Parts: sequence; structure tokens; C-alpha cells
Amino acid sequence: MTTQAVSCQLMLNTGESVNLLTTITDNSEQELLTSGVVQAGGGVSAQSIGTFADGKVITQIIQPVTAVTKIVYAYISRRGIIEKILPIASGNVTSQPYPCSFMLQAGDSIRVLTVASASARNCAYNVVTTSGVNAIFTVTPTTAANNQLTHILTQQSIGESLSGQRIMSHYVNSTDGAKYRGGSVLVLSDRGLPVGSCIAVDQTKLQVLPNMAGTCGLQLNFQAQVITTS
Repeated sequence: MTTQAVSCQLMLNTGESVNLLTTITDNSEQELLTSGVVQAGGGVSAQSIGTFADGKVITQIIQPVTAVTKIVYAYISRRGIIEKILPIASGNVTSQPYPCSFMLQAGDSIRVLTVASASARNCAYNVVTTSGVNAIFTVTPTTAANNQLTHILTQQSIGESLSGQRIMSHYVNSTDGAKYRGGSVLVLSDRGLPVGSCIAVDQTKLQVLPNMAGTCGLQLNFQAQVITTS
């Protein structure tokens, strides 16, 4: 099994700057903990972000959740659900901090998934709805096909997961976008017609940021797909 270091830097409403750093085993979702590195004058033990900062508010993400090679997704988990999706980056491809307003609770943890190859074909579609629901849908294409993305926790389609809701913002990270029809994840209606889309961004070349282009409403039999040419 391969591993890689994953890091993140957060600002809290108390003025604290929190560094997180953990060695993660690839292809296995794991927790990113506060850095246990102790420097002159003290430090903190490696612990969950909710334990470290219970009741405090993340006001800025100075460094996105960043892997040495490639990270597929990251999110804050609360009682087993995706409470907040987090921006990600790979290598040294970061260009700007990310605004945030999120109050932490005891039990909150940051979950991440990494892969060993920068060219791995994993695709992750991150969604925030107008009702505040956060969700992540993934697929790993292998050939030319219509590839449906499913929820990372429930394996449901986007329509099954978010029926009756409307996407407010979204982003897609994938190094495979050149092989996608339209370069995007497509949201298809129950008639198979595109009603929304989100451009795929190669995180090894550009920082992935949320956008509000191509958003849409969702119904039960809608699907999120990438149509690959190879």
C-alpha cells in the first residue's frame, strides 16, 4: 500500500491558525488530524478538528486540503453525513485562500480520499444545494461509456439523493476532462436530456473552486454522468 502526506491550514474566529497534517493510505478514506508537530514554545497533539476547535468557527481556508500526488475529495463529517465539502488541491497547485463560515462541533472530523497516481481517472462532483445540503458523487471511468456518478456514502444517484432540491454551487475535480463530452459532468433529466453541467478541472494544473454556472433543479430519476470518449 502507498501513502502520502495530506495537509490543510485553517483560520478560526478566535484568531488561531490551525495546521492539519496526516499521512494517509491511498484508496482508503481516512481522517485528517491536527498536526502533532511540536515546535519551540509548544504545539498540539494530533486530534480531530471537532475535538480541537469545538464551538469555534472556520472563517478562512488558507490552504485547501492538499495531497502530495492527488486527492479525490475532502469533507467535514458530522454524525456520519457530509456536513461540508472542502476545497482540495494536489502538489503545489494552490493560488488563493477560500472564504468559509462553519461552526465546528465535538465529533466533527475531516475525511479525505487520496490516490497514488496523479493521472488516476477518479472523478468527483461536489454539490451544495440551496437548502444547504452538501454532497459528493464519484465515478472512475475505464473506457468509452456513459458513466454514472453515485453518492460516496449511499451509492445513490444524484436524483435519488437530492430530489426536489436545486444546486446552488458545484465543482468537479478530474484529470480526465479532455475525454469527457463537453469537458463536463452532465446532469441528465429522466428523459436523458442535459439540464445542467459542471466543467471538470484538472487539480494538478489549476486550483479547483466552486462555481454557479450550469446549476439546475433535481428530480428523482435524474443522473449525473460523464460520457467518456475512451
